[in-house]
Amino acid sequence: VQLQASGGGLVQAGDSLRLSCAPSGGTWRDLAVGWFRQAPGKEREFVATISWSGLSIYYGDFVKGRFTISRDNAKNTVYLQMNSLKPEDTAVYYCATTTAVTRMSYHYNDWGQGTQVTVSS
Repeated sequence: VQLQASGGGLVQAGDSLRLSCAPSGGTWRDLAVGWFRQAPGKEREFVATISWSGLSIYYGDFVKGRFTISRDNAKNTVYLQMNSLKPEDTAVYYCATTTAVTRMSYHYNDWGQGTQVTVSS
């Protein structure tokens, strides 16, 4: 399954963005989906993950209530609503699949190309 992340862009501090992640050319039934981000010169960082049912959700420590992950399986899409964006949220955001929710990136597969989020101060 190839994943397509979209919805990134250039915004100002305090603005909101909603990222979307969907499989292209396939489905991801029974798979959890996670969001990660990577800023230039930094390691990949866990953002959020959601189980297939949507009942298990975990966030990275830095999120602190600003981001919300959700999914609509009928539309084959996972969303990441990001509010109160800060310049330090600037990064390429990636989505990927896994069999069970986890914060560990090495458990994830089907990494897409990512979508750039840039937050200006």
